[in-house]
Amino acid sequence: MAILLAPTEGAHLGGSALTQTMWTADEIAQLCYEHYRSRLPKQGKPEPNREWTLLAAVVKIKPAADQACGGTNRRAQVTKEVVSMGTGTKCIGQSKMRKSGDILNDSHAEVIARRSFQRYLLHQLHLAAALKEDSIFVPGTQRGLWKLRPDLLFVFFSSHTPCGDASIIPMLEFEDQPCCPVHRDWANNPSVEASGDLEDPEDKKKCEDLGSPVTKKMRHEPGIPDSVAHHQSFGHQESGPVPPSVSGSHLTAEELAAVTGMAPSGAKVVDVHRTGAKCVPGEAGDSGKPGAAYHQVGLLRVKPGRGDRTCSLSCSDKLARWNVLGCQGALLMHLLEEPVYLSAVVIGRCPYSQEAMQRALTGRCRNVSALPKGFGVQEVKIEQSGFLFEQSRCAVQAKRADGPGRLVPCGAAISWSAVPEQPLDVTTNGFPQGTTKKAIRCLQARSRISKVELFRSFQRLLSSISEDKWPDSLRNGSQPWTVPELCES
Repeated sequence: MAILLAPTEGAHLGGSALTQTMWTADEIAQLCYEHYRSRLPKQGKPEPNREWTLLAAVVKIKPAADQACGGTNRRAQVTKEVVSMGTGTKCIGQSKMRKSGDILNDSHAEVIARRSFQRYLLHQLHLAAALKEDSIFVPGTQRGLWKLRPDLLFVFFSSHTPCGDASIIPMLEFEDQPCCPVHRDWANNPSVEASGDLEDPEDKKKCEDLGSPVTKKMRHEPGIPDSVAHHQSFGHQESGPVPPSVSGSHLTAEELAAVTGMAPSGAKVVDVHRTGAKCVPGEAGDSGKPGAAYHQVGLLRVKPGRGDRTCSLSCSDKLARWNVLGCQGALLMHLLEEPVYLSAVVIGRCPYSQEAMQRALTGRCRNVSALPKGFGVQEVKIEQSGFLFEQSRCAVQAKRADGPGRLVPCGAAISWSAVPEQPLDVTTNGFPQGTTKKAIRCLQARSRISKVELFRSFQRLLSSISEDKWPDSLRNGSQPWTVPELCES
């Protein structure tokens, strides 16, 4: 789905201008929500009023044809198109990982969307190799290498703050929270479901005061603007749920500095939203103290598991890595002259802190150095939309009120890519939905975005290119790696 958009008067094309003026966060969110409703099947979506999920996508933005040709006397227009999408909240434990690369280790929406994006990039390289003009890639300056068209950019959307460091958000005294606040019980029982969600799973019934002004004003339809402040905008809050009354006065200056540094002068931080992501073994751990010093910020974290610890880094950590190394992955980098970076990240309505997002995605990478040519820490633009995802936990909780049964995360993950053949992929526990234990080793029991299937796609791409046109990195007398070598790396 592509949408033609005319921005405000006075806008002009060019790298930074295209990033800053050709779209808004609300437009990106609306486009993704509409794509989810119209292009993704019922299979894999949450069961109404009982399940919730998270959504992520990559949106391609490019100038309209007449603008790309240099027209300057008319209002600039751009097209926005969702090129990949993912849903999901789950992550397999360490014991279920497989060296064969035929299982999805991490099925959080952000990861599914990125792997779906890699599938899209593979298809676009197929088009480029076949000299199709509609590819997003053009020949680079070196033999066998391609680069992204200069007038294109990609925006990453997530309906929720990424799990991990970006989710450690300060909570201020008397501040409204669009989702349920963290309770003092967290200090004694910090376990969460394998979704890495921000909310306490033991507090299902208390998530929303359904009679509060905030809940009444929530708009779940993305076509309706929402006047309620949705940013972590200190000092501009309406009445509503009161955060836990945990005093920070007993904390040392060092302990409180990491959190209060994210709040404006004079704002009293009483607690933080908690992340279920656990510190990477060998890292300094969280203090576990009640209140604002519970978490240590800036650390690498792995996603939580139920009993079986995972080896998957948090989505905050993965987004930070993509912001340095690109989204294309090591395989596609053999065919690219430069990485494919995201120009912006947009977050849907949820607990959110601009400062925490900037710290998690870019701030803690500032000292990364000694990178290969073309790589670097990107100044990615970060914004939040005022529109709530209709199948997010908060939206479903508010709709179901005191409905029977427990609200649970959806167990399925959906992958969608803008490719002509089999764009959809629905998985559960890392395998295509419906896969039996006996069928696990069959070709049909592989997700199209699993390591092994992306590798097979890469091999097919190479086979379509004459070897004398391969880049130097693949012309050293040996064929690309075998599948076991790829999956064990």
